[in-house]
Amino acid sequence: MSNQQTLPSEQEMKTYRVQGLSCTNCAAKFENNVKNLEGVKDAKVNFGASKITVYGETTIEELEKAGAFENLKIQDEKEQRIEYKPFWKEKENIKVYISAALLIISWFLGRQFGENNIIPTIGYAASILIGGYSLFIEGLRNLSKFKFDMDTLMTIAIIGAALIGQWGEGATVVILFAISEALERYSMDKARQSIGMLMDIAPKEALIRRENEEIMVHVEDIQIGDIMIVKPGQKLAMDGIVIKGTSTLNEAAITGESVPVTKTIDDEVYAGTLNEEGLLEVKVTKRVEDNTLSKIIHLVEEAQAEKAPSQAFVDKFAKYYTPAIIILATLIAIIPPLLFGGDWSYWIYEGLAVLVVGCPCALVVSTPVAVVTAIGNAARNGVLIKGGIHLEEAGHLKVIAFDKTGTLTKGIPAVTDIVTFGGNENELMTITAAIEKGSQHPLGTAIIRKAEENGLNINGVSVEEFQSITGKGVKAKVNNEMYYVGSSTLFEELHGSIENDKKQKIEKMQTQGKTVIVLGTEKEILSFIAVADEIRESSKSVIRKLHQIGIEKTVMLTGDNKRTAEVVGKEVGVSDIKADLLPEDKLNFIKELRGKNQGVAMVGDGVNDAPALAASTVGVAMGGAGTDTALETADIALMSDDLSKLPYTIKLSRKALSIIKQNITFSLAIKLVALLLVIPGWLTLWIAIFSDMGATLLVTLNSLRLLKVKE
Repeated sequence: MSNQQTLPSEQEMKTYRVQGLSCTNCAAKFENNVKNLEGVKDAKVNFGASKITVYGETTIEELEKAGAFENLKIQDEKEQRIEYKPFWKEKENIKVYISAALLIISWFLGRQFGENNIIPTIGYAASILIGGYSLFIEGLRNLSKFKFDMDTLMTIAIIGAALIGQWGEGATVVILFAISEALERYSMDKARQSIGMLMDIAPKEALIRRENEEIMVHVEDIQIGDIMIVKPGQKLAMDGIVIKGTSTLNEAAITGESVPVTKTIDDEVYAGTLNEEGLLEVKVTKRVEDNTLSKIIHLVEEAQAEKAPSQAFVDKFAKYYTPAIIILATLIAIIPPLLFGGDWSYWIYEGLAVLVVGCPCALVVSTPVAVVTAIGNAARNGVLIKGGIHLEEAGHLKVIAFDKTGTLTKGIPAVTDIVTFGGNENELMTITAAIEKGSQHPLGTAIIRKAEENGLNINGVSVEEFQSITGKGVKAKVNNEMYYVGSSTLFEELHGSIENDKKQKIEKMQTQGKTVIVLGTEKEILSFIAVADEIRESSKSVIRKLHQIGIEKTVMLTGDNKRTAEVVGKEVGVSDIKADLLPEDKLNFIKELRGKNQGVAMVGDGVNDAPALAASTVGVAMGGAGTDTALETADIALMSDDLSKLPYTIKLSRKALSIIKQNITFSLAIKLVALLLVIPGWLTLWIAIFSDMGATLLVTLNSLRLLKVKE
């Protein structure tokens, strides 16, 4: 059935998990078989996540028939995951054990009666048939359609070996090929396990209170608005808002941060996080399929369907490589006997060995195993990389631009200094906070917060005749005295001028990037309160680490004035500062940077930075756990509201890039070496299959090193 241009509606779409998908060729073949099933309009296999999405109607039995060539097991996406067995325990490998036993017995019998005796030959033939039965069926079917893939190459090689009397080598090739396939399956399963672990994080049921009754309810049946009771030591099954209780939650599963976070009434909590000490009552805000953890799993699985640029190269290469090998093998088999009087049997054998070398297993698996492993490792560490292409591009980055507010800084103004002139600090702070309570100004909020932190009773102060002085501040009566709270300009107007020493103090604080709020009466200035947007503790060390690992330029972008921007920029250590920018200026600056440099990342909170994130080579959003916008607009989302994962992400991407290059180079080099062995006539069938199997195994083990990349 042809692939339709417009996909059918969501109602006709169903996703299934697949067990046993070991190579991209098998995935393509399975996808094709499913497309040809009755009632199926279209199908799409996600090899990395080992899933198939079917558009139309079919059954699991039908899907398993379509995957029978590889003994694929299918299950509904929502069911409990299939447990992966070690490859030596898999049922389909029993025939390989029997085949191997027959090969060993036949080898001993050959030593006893001579290699050409009928008894060992029967043993070898039985070993070939039992071990390669399903391979031959598939290979011959492909041959009849002139489709040349690995199964076809192996079938020709094994049957050819038998025809020229190399029964023992034919049987050896069957067994080594089966072992190679099993190892490939095992390695892909191992790479996918990092996602499997994510799926097992959240409990499948929760204690829910309904109509004063507490009952255990399966997550699928929990409704929005249900009250979930979470005891100490339990994991949360759903996303929600705390309505009762206070506790610390370990959010490592979502954000990658191992330091527990305190949660209390009105705080947002996520499925899969661990409640450490208090009893919490949580009002459920999202259905199970919409919660943050489900979103992470979905995005990670989708990411694995995205092909990395190097994968596209490998696929294209393999497309031309296999037919080229078949032509080469045919020429090796016929030219020496025809033109130079060579021995037919010997040169046909060499041609068959070249065919076996032609299996592109190691090459085909070289990129996907590395990409799946890296994306899985990142997800476990609280970093969402939304595709192989973004993983590779993050490894090429030279310039990183940061939004200032909310990224390098906390985005919340805080009181940094309190200077009093003669009065009691707490008393003056209480008066200022009480007056600011009526102002709704963000800087006023910072003062109120500081007063509350210091335990000052601002509600006990009677504020009368409150009045706003536009653009300058506010005034109000406290204890029958009129107080003014506002900028230094307000007091210059009020008093005619400000004393020199006080003016110098204000200017000094302003050069430090702080905003100064003055409290006073009509006659005198009583105190200064300096407020600034606090720099995140991690910003300085993150910028330093980025420069250490070879990022050439770090740029801070902000809408703030130049003076404040320079103070923050110098403090965190960025190499460039751009101030007074509007959102469109940020966008234009990113475009300009991209024009000059290959790789430019933009790091922001994903809310007002969306255009700049989209324009950069790699858009990195922070606080993915809290905002859907961050998850949707970015190429990479840091789940925690913290930059410390950025150097790790770049380190992981670079490591993945270098491993992919190593894998491709090694796979091609080992093929070349094996092919060169034809010249002195040293290439045997078992060396050919062993080189392919060895390459596949080494490429896989090399890729699995990405699981060990830590912060």
